[in-house]
Amino acid sequence: MKILHFADAHIDMANYGRHDPKTGLPLRVLDFLKSLDTIVDAAIAEKVDMVIFAGDAYKDRSPAPTFQREWGRRVMRLSQAGIPTFLLVGNHDMSPAAGRANAIQEFDTLQIPHVRVLQKPGFLSADEVGLPVQIIAMPYISRSGLMAALEISGVDRAKVYSEIEQRLTDLIKGWLNDADSDLPIIMTAHASVQGAAYGSERTVMLGSDFVLPASLVKDKRLDYVALGHIHKPQDLNEGQHPPVIYPGSIERVDFGEAKDDKFFIIAEVEKGETQVEWKKLEGVRTFIDRRATLTSGENVTETLKSALPKPEALADAIVRLVVEYPREWDTLIDDGALRNHTENAFEFHLVKRPQVEARIRLPADQTVSSLSPLDLLDQYWKASHTDEAEALQQLAQEILSGDEESE
Repeated sequence: MKILHFADAHIDMANYGRHDPKTGLPLRVLDFLKSLDTIVDAAIAEKVDMVIFAGDAYKDRSPAPTFQREWGRRVMRLSQAGIPTFLLVGNHDMSPAAGRANAIQEFDTLQIPHVRVLQKPGFLSADEVGLPVQIIAMPYISRSGLMAALEISGVDRAKVYSEIEQRLTDLIKGWLNDADSDLPIIMTAHASVQGAAYGSERTVMLGSDFVLPASLVKDKRLDYVALGHIHKPQDLNEGQHPPVIYPGSIERVDFGEAKDDKFFIIAEVEKGETQVEWKKLEGVRTFIDRRATLTSGENVTETLKSALPKPEALADAIVRLVVEYPREWDTLIDDGALRNHTENAFEFHLVKRPQVEARIRLPADQTVSSLSPLDLLDQYWKASHTDEAEALQQLAQEILSGDEESE
């Protein structure tokens, strides 16, 4: 059974750059569509038996009709080639409002041949798949959605997650017990898995995320685990069976992915043995992220230019230069000269971070020696103007209290 697995297409990601005058589409959208075309071409050329998309066709839960058209064109190519294609619903595809359609619902509504949307947790037998393989589907489900579906109530997050984990574990193990032991089993999930290395999307997706236990996806009765949701490519069970794979997003989304190559997967799935081939996507847009700290007010422009690659290396790249410097040197930074240096870049972002020295002034009737460590820390947090002052002070108190108890 030869399958192609990819995830996190986010084809409407237009956070940088201009529009293409010919198509009217944002140039960054064309980057994502180029990668998607490569994946569809590979599925057809390799004559794969099945395509699994592990969620997040878009970044927006309500994509513009133009972006839906472009996604639909690529999926229709797979349909016309007669390739069974399974589209898992990701968190960016689903509406937060109960009862509303997800962003890829139309493929089920219109009953597109060979295309199936996996929008609920479930088990598909070989008869339902139409191939000698079984599928366990786990689309993205929010914590509140899981609580409602499993009729769980409570405000203690740890207890709620523990209850959800146990319910889902029992559900999936039940499907595994009932599955045909002679046929391969593929699990696909749009979820965070315990032990996965997060990319830049960590800050936007965590908080209400339920994390699947690693032991669940590494069950040896599974023959391939097709994951989506985390943009960093990785095999969580490398060298072992089954492969547990996040292929990552199909294009660099932001500077947090500047160093990540992009992939899709072609896997030969057999019962008890699966061979995986990582297919690197070529021509992915380059992101260059550099930082500089000014320690002298002399030759500032040349110092900042030296922090960047040469102009020819910046061609068509999305470039960011973060500069830290004393606030009084603000006028020494020549924005125009830096933009001339980066004129061949696709886009250039100059991020200025002027630094202000934090000075702690004690009341006249106080000296440093008269204050406890906690009092001194409290003064420091206030001078630093940090938003986390209260939490940091509480943590410091717990640490110091613990040290006192151990003495």
